[in-house]
Amino acid sequence: MFSTILIANRGEIAVRVIRTARRMGIRTVAVHSDADAEAMHVALADESRRIGPAPARESYLRIDAIIAAAKASGAEAIHPGYGFLSENAEFAEACAAAGIVFIGPPASAIRAMGSKSAAKALMERAGVPLVPGYHGDDQSAATLRAAAERIGYPLLIKASAGGGGKGMKIVESAAGLEEGLALAKGEARSAFGDDHVLLERYLTRPRHIEIQVFADSQGNTVHLFERDCSIQRRHQKVVEEAPAPGMDPARREAMGRAACDAARAIGYVGAGTVEFIAEGDTFAFMEMNTRLQVEHPVTEAITGQDLVEWQLRVAAGEPLPLSQDALRIDGHAIEVRVYAEDPARDFAPSTGRVDHLRFPEKMPGARIDTGIRQGDAVTIHYDPMIAKLIVHGPDRVAALARLSRALAGTEVAGPATNLALLRAIAANTDFRRGELDTGFIARHADTLLALPGPAPRSALAAAVARLLLDLSPPVALAGADPFSPWNAPTAWRLNGDGFQDFVLEDSEAIHTLRAHLRADGFRLDLPDGPMEVSASEAADGMVSLRLGGDILRARALRRGDRITVFIDGAAHGLRHLDPRAPVEGAGAAAGRILAPMPGKVLDVMVRPEQAVTRGTVLLVLEAMKVQMRITAPADGIVSAVLCAPGDLVEDGAELVSLA
Repeated sequence: MFSTILIANRGEIAVRVIRTARRMGIRTVAVHSDADAEAMHVALADESRRIGPAPARESYLRIDAIIAAAKASGAEAIHPGYGFLSENAEFAEACAAAGIVFIGPPASAIRAMGSKSAAKALMERAGVPLVPGYHGDDQSAATLRAAAERIGYPLLIKASAGGGGKGMKIVESAAGLEEGLALAKGEARSAFGDDHVLLERYLTRPRHIEIQVFADSQGNTVHLFERDCSIQRRHQKVVEEAPAPGMDPARREAMGRAACDAARAIGYVGAGTVEFIAEGDTFAFMEMNTRLQVEHPVTEAITGQDLVEWQLRVAAGEPLPLSQDALRIDGHAIEVRVYAEDPARDFAPSTGRVDHLRFPEKMPGARIDTGIRQGDAVTIHYDPMIAKLIVHGPDRVAALARLSRALAGTEVAGPATNLALLRAIAANTDFRRGELDTGFIARHADTLLALPGPAPRSALAAAVARLLLDLSPPVALAGADPFSPWNAPTAWRLNGDGFQDFVLEDSEAIHTLRAHLRADGFRLDLPDGPMEVSASEAADGMVSLRLGGDILRARALRRGDRITVFIDGAAHGLRHLDPRAPVEGAGAAAGRILAPMPGKVLDVMVRPEQAVTRGTVLLVLEAMKVQMRITAPADGIVSAVLCAPGDLVEDGAELVSLA
């Protein structure tokens, strides 16, 4: 077994590998960009080597820098994690040339499956069923247009070298083909350096089912059953579970056999995933990912195996730890991905410092994989995933119950997150019945993506309690008489009832509240009637509330004028409006084109004094390797262009002005 390995990745991926390596007594070497110098994976590794500036192309995608770091650290092997260089054949060959073991499949297998087009051609020759499509090398507009007409609409465009939903677009009709191709190819160039695409018929209600395979250098190949990854947004997985709901033994055997045959056909060694699209009683090959997958923990949960340990042992030349006959399914597991993103804004990535982060502690059957700590920042440079929450139970019903409890115990304040969406999915009747397909989120968008309503009475009471507790004990104004009642920032009155007014704003309304102080709390005047409240401070931002006759515990956190109240895990964001503060601008005026998310300006398509019509593409913005075309909201004249290609812009930054 290796004594030292280098992990050519970051975040939760690197943390995951480090934990298994540490358990096995293997020394770990991390790598980091300038943006990750203080990151969690750097702190956990035995040592870490700088490999370049923040952009991935200048750090985590630099083969020469990673090989140099491995040599300097004395690492005998490199684990690529998943993403970045994990499916890069040139990287695998560079490791071999440097005398370093690549903890993954041989370069020939990566090449065989690295191109989706080539992989489909290989599977077609092997007799594996495929979705009708075009997988050829001719990428001319005329050829792609003719292929699209032959396949029919709706159509799916996919980056041949891609993964993770990048370079993937749905085209509903011929009118959208040109734009769909331009966006898919642009994202593919940015993410993979290759704009080759393939076309497939878009199935309307398919399930995404994948098979975990493993092979060793002695010729043994097994599958570790299936995962259902149908719950997706923007073609990226959000919820995964194992085993797949409704999977019968005969179909599991057929899909497992097909996946193992695919692995044997390319001389595979190590961990891999064969992905299928299934609709009705049929299934068809989509692609093979020649690496460990983000969702591997659900397979570990139902099999009791550590797949990273399997990777290390196979890479060290050992045989597979278990044969196919020895593998069993135990219970049911579900994984959800907690992202820093705003589902209400088409899942636009969200950046910023994570001011508060809390996961369910010591909950049976729950596991957290994360590379983020409280106080860390989510940046535009890398994937916005904060954590993976994995639950396991004796059956799906038990796993669902644990999922709901675990989500209720997960709290994030700072960037926007998809936690409300995950809770809504977990509570959805169709999801609980196992009625899944890749269009699930879009079909249930009216409930899953509904904007939060006004903050409930309990959240308003907790926010006012936090403000009052922060004023206690009274603090006199600086330089004033500390004993003068005129200088106490409280609701003290010489005569009559003492009260204090608060104005709180949420996404739906402005709440004007009056708190009448009592010896044991306060009476809060609300629009729908008063409420008697008593409150006491507890640890870590917790507030113990008595609301009338009810007792409630909430976490109320304050940062400047922002207050976040967590009740049963649900977050209620409020802003304390100080009537003495100057009034801010009313937001984006007509004609001001603002950045809908933080990102990088890839291209500017207009110039000052240019006439544009509604829908004209003004510029292309990229964040987390996803491209967005910013268009003119109305006819007008470009009065100013306030950005240039290569600029990094913040959310809300003005990009273009229209007259």
